[in-house]
Amino acid sequence: MNRQLQHDSQSLIATAHVLADAARAVTLRHFRTHDLSSDNKLADGFDPVTIADRDAEHAMRAALAEHRPDDGILGEEFGATPGTSGLTWVLDPIDGTRGYISGTPTWGVLIAVGDADGPILGVVDQPYIGERFIGGLGEAEVVGPHGTSALATLGSRPLADATLFTTFPEVGTPDDRAGFEAVTAEVKLTRYGMDCYAYALLAAGQIDLVVEAGLNSYDIQAPIAVIEAAGGIVTDWKGGPAHQGGRALAAAGVAQHEAALKILSNF
Repeated sequence: MNRQLQHDSQSLIATAHVLADAARAVTLRHFRTHDLSSDNKLADGFDPVTIADRDAEHAMRAALAEHRPDDGILGEEFGATPGTSGLTWVLDPIDGTRGYISGTPTWGVLIAVGDADGPILGVVDQPYIGERFIGGLGEAEVVGPHGTSALATLGSRPLADATLFTTFPEVGTPDDRAGFEAVTAEVKLTRYGMDCYAYALLAAGQIDLVVEAGLNSYDIQAPIAVIEAAGGIVTDWKGGPAHQGGRALAAAGVAQHEAALKILSNF
C-alpha cells in the first residue's frame, strides 16, 4: 500500500489548515508594525528571530496538542518533540524573517508532515497576500486573491529559457556559490530574495528552478511536498533526497532538473 494511504489523510489536511490559520493570525498581528524588534541568533552574522516567530510556533504547537497529540514535532524555534504515531510535523513559523522585518511580502509559514522517508503533505502560506499553497495526499492547489486553482509546474523546458530563483546572492559556501553561478550563466533570468515564496511560484507554474544551500529540514520539507504534488522535482545537488536540508535543487520539469543537476553535481 502507498505509504500516504496508510495515514488519515483528511485529518492531516484539516490539521494543516488549522496550523496555517493559527500562524497566519499571529504573524499578521506583528507584520509591518513599528514596534517590532528582533534578536540575532548568530554571534557572527545576522539571523533574526522575532516574537512573531516564537508566538506563531507556540500557536501551531498548541493546535497540534489538541488535534494530533500523538504526532512528533520539529520546529525551528523550539526544536524536536517526540511522538508515537510515526509522523512528525516540521514547522517553520516564519521562513524569511529578514524579509518579514523589512516589510516585504515574500516570507511565509511552512508546515509539513511526514515520516523518515520525507514529507507527505506540505503547506506554504503567505498570510499578507492571503495565498495558501498545499500539496500532497491528493491535494495540489493554491487558494488566494484569485480564488482556488490547481497547482501545476511549467513542465520541461530548455535551461536557456529558464527563470532561476534563490534567496541570497552569496548562496552559501564559496563552492555553493560557484555551483549556483555556473547555473546562472546558462539560464535566461535570475532573481533573488524570495525565500519560500520562490518554491510556491515554481509549484504555481511561474518559474523553472530554485537553487539553494545551507538549508535545514524545516526550510525545505513543505516546499518538497507542494512542488512534487504540482508535478515538479526536488533533490539535492547530487540527485538524492533533500528533505534533511543542505543543498536543494527544485525544478519545474525533467529537462531543467537534468541540465541543472549536470552542472551542480560538479560542486
